[in-house]
Amino acid sequence: MTDDRFDDLELDNEGAEVEEGGSDELFEHFSVVVDKGQAMLRLDKYLVDRMEHCSRSRIQTAADNGNILVNGSPVKSSYKVKPLDRISLVMPYPRREVEIIPENIPLNIPYEDDDLIIVNKEAGMVVHPGHGNYSGTLVNALTYHLRELPMFQEGDMRAGLVHRIDKNTSGLLVVAKNERAHTRLAKQFFDHTISRRYVALVWGNFTEDEGTITGNIARSRYDRLKMAVYPDGEEGKHAVTHYKVLRRYGYVTLVECRLETGRTHQIRVHMEYIGHPLFNDERYGGDRILKGTTFNKYKQFIENCFTIMPRHALHARSLGFEHPTTGKEIYFESELPQDFVDVLAKWDTYTAARDTFTDDEE
Repeated sequence: MTDDRFDDLELDNEGAEVEEGGSDELFEHFSVVVDKGQAMLRLDKYLVDRMEHCSRSRIQTAADNGNILVNGSPVKSSYKVKPLDRISLVMPYPRREVEIIPENIPLNIPYEDDDLIIVNKEAGMVVHPGHGNYSGTLVNALTYHLRELPMFQEGDMRAGLVHRIDKNTSGLLVVAKNERAHTRLAKQFFDHTISRRYVALVWGNFTEDEGTITGNIARSRYDRLKMAVYPDGEEGKHAVTHYKVLRRYGYVTLVECRLETGRTHQIRVHMEYIGHPLFNDERYGGDRILKGTTFNKYKQFIENCFTIMPRHALHARSLGFEHPTTGKEIYFESELPQDFVDVLAKWDTYTAARDTFTDDEE
């Protein structure tokens, strides 16, 4: 069995996680090389005796969804294994690393059916356990609330998860409630067919009303807690973010971001790359005054805003995808949380006053 690690997972002990999307790569959960003397045998029969706590039906489901590879290529459960075949089980999420303790944590659940659950996550909640965050996470809560379901009885730290958002990002996530839904939703994220839109308050003004940011994303060479953009394409993973201006405040701008890919800290690092860090994003330089006047009253205003919203201004507002069972397109939208609403109200008031009076009068 392999011990692959997910390099982009949990960048620090404060719960920085994989950014705003599903995984764009596959991870090996199990591997075995067939003995030289092995007689030809159906793949599902061969694996059921070699994989702990895994039924034949689950193996068949995995094979049907292209998650079982033989010598690097997907095969069906009827495939006849041959001597020296290398068989591996791959999934779009890493292997379990820690024990999951069910916790009765209240969740905001705008929608739920037999196949999936939509969670409107509050800022400050880590999605899954990791370095320094082994309790109080969304997975701990889901393991309790869905404890009657087989998927959530095995202690898997990523049970049902097909995507994640940062600890201090608020908004919508979809969680699968069974194996079939999980594999079908994960494939939609892998194929970039999921519709994801975010609202962000960023520093500075934009010349254009709409734009696209393209640039490979990888871990920073200078700070392991940050990601960086490598525009030459020789390092990192391809990443594309589309943005549209929603409201201009002069010194800051409210934008909608549509993700084409899902990379670690994608919106945060892409916005920093084009000179518009997220408002109060301490990791990417947005937690200090980057635009505005030198007047003390303005400085106090910004400090008040930071107090009201003590986290980066990013909210996962909408999520659209094909239902894993019905095949119908479904769409969900979340209102901005109160801290975001309050900060925008302060900017509305400030800009109205600024348009009325000169800076000298402030």
